[in-house]
Amino acid sequence: MIHPKPTPLKTDIAELESFDGLDMERIFVVTNKRQAERAMEELMAAETVGFDTESKPTFRKGQISEGPHVLQFSTTEKAFIFQSHVVASQAAIFDLLKSPGLTKVGFGLGGDLRQISNRFDIKPVSIIDLDRSFRQLGYHNAIGAKSAVALLFNRRLMKSKSVTTSNWAATELSEKQLIYAANDAYAAILIYHALQQESQDL
Repeated sequence: MIHPKPTPLKTDIAELESFDGLDMERIFVVTNKRQAERAMEELMAAETVGFDTESKPTFRKGQISEGPHVLQFSTTEKAFIFQSHVVASQAAIFDLLKSPGLTKVGFGLGGDLRQISNRFDIKPVSIIDLDRSFRQLGYHNAIGAKSAVALLFNRRLMKSKSVTTSNWAATELSEKQLIYAANDAYAAILIYHALQQESQDL
């Protein structure tokens, strides 16, 4: 009988040193068409990127989210933050999501993809949900970015609830929001490459 692999305990993760994520010098907010085109060039050149979205939370029963409000893509060097209300960057967002030549990797992307489909009427392609990758390795419980960072890098990914539930639809995002969003995507691409390396070493 094959036993499922244990996931890290919250108490154990809390004792780890902090994950060395991206700082503001390597986080770029896309605000116009020219920046969007440059971001798309860099991301497409990477071929595989970390991906995630953020949405303004809903607090009332039956309230429907209008997200995603933020879409973040990251290479192993830098992250690009797109805000869905910025009309000048929407074409780049759609091209990135629909490109079969750009693999997007992240955690628990089912909800993100449904929101993207509902809001933009497009179906993203070349998506890898890393939670499924961990299930294939024998982890039966859901593995999110925080647990994966602990497992692979022995580090603690900061996930502030106050930032998670903040207003992601804001016209101008705070530094804390930008760092949070960027490092979700950044952690995902590092985890993907670490898993690829482990599979090659077997």
